[in-house]
Amino acid sequence: MHEGLDDSSVSAALARLIGVAIDRDGGWIPFSRFMALALYAPGLGYYASGRTIVGRMPASGSDFVTAPELSPLFGRALARQLAQALDASGGDEVWEFGAGSGALAAELLAALGERVRRYSIVELSAPLRERQREATQAFGDRVRWLDALPESMTGVVIANEVLDAMPVDLLHFDGTAWRARGVARGEGASFAWADLPTTPRPPVDVAFPAGSTTELHPQAQAFVATLADRLELGAVFLVDYGFPEDEYYHAQRSGGTLMCHRAHRADTDPLADVGLKDITTHLDFSALAVAGQDAGLDVVGYTSQARFLLNCGLGELIADVGPVARSDALKLVHEHEMGELFKVLAFAKGVSFAPIGFAGGDRRHRL
Repeated sequence: MHEGLDDSSVSAALARLIGVAIDRDGGWIPFSRFMALALYAPGLGYYASGRTIVGRMPASGSDFVTAPELSPLFGRALARQLAQALDASGGDEVWEFGAGSGALAAELLAALGERVRRYSIVELSAPLRERQREATQAFGDRVRWLDALPESMTGVVIANEVLDAMPVDLLHFDGTAWRARGVARGEGASFAWADLPTTPRPPVDVAFPAGSTTELHPQAQAFVATLADRLELGAVFLVDYGFPEDEYYHAQRSGGTLMCHRAHRADTDPLADVGLKDITTHLDFSALAVAGQDAGLDVVGYTSQARFLLNCGLGELIADVGPVARSDALKLVHEHEMGELFKVLAFAKGVSFAPIGFAGGDRRHRL
């Protein structure tokens, strides 16, 4: 967090902004609007306020750790897949969306070397851009920043833990019908859940119990469709946590997947402490695959992060490091850590190749 920036004042200012939005919309806003403001409101939202959000330990002021910060071997293994995709497409540019601390960009640039003429980072957060500049300064003007999707791209696209923070729509089942779950004013300066009639419903017909809540991901699906439109030639690799449709919309998952992260602890109340914690959901990878396919992409792989990284040679890389680094890297593949919860979904356009990351354990049939 920037020096002099006060948590309470930032959260209070953001709460006032959200309150005004609720009043202007007649006393209710959809959760997607609330989530967008809580995370991205200029200067106030979680990703825009200058907070130190990514790091290994709470003592740093961070709220969560991602794979690139956990182990540099994540980037080195991923680089082998990106190198193959660059060779197959004849491209020399990597596009990273939401580059976080810049740790992955630095590792990929170091590992890929001269294969990458330009590394383009699409980043909305000005504070995160500064961290990325520091992390990648050794690579000079090979790195550039954009604040929006370019009109056209050629090369390889990577997004690690980006789509989970895209605003979602919430649905709540009252025992008779699905209703849109949104946000209204609560007592004092607080917020409260409020449900309105709606026509959308989960994509599969499941006997959810009364009181169930789940999510729809139109913005993440639109993002994939836009990537398909803008990518002229190349490949896309999406790494995030989630499930295929039949696991996502399951009666036993009646509470949905909405989760908040602060100081490396998780909670399920996004209406409290707005702007001071991350808000995420798991992804419906089936919906993302269909969105990409419908927009002209080929689905060329889907598997767990563990399978993907091991296919990309993580085992060999682990053998060459010491015990502490080995312990960190194993968290990337252990089932009770990141290995099974995180998945990798890959697309291609205008290029035919068999990605090495899915050589064993490809689960496209599960989508």
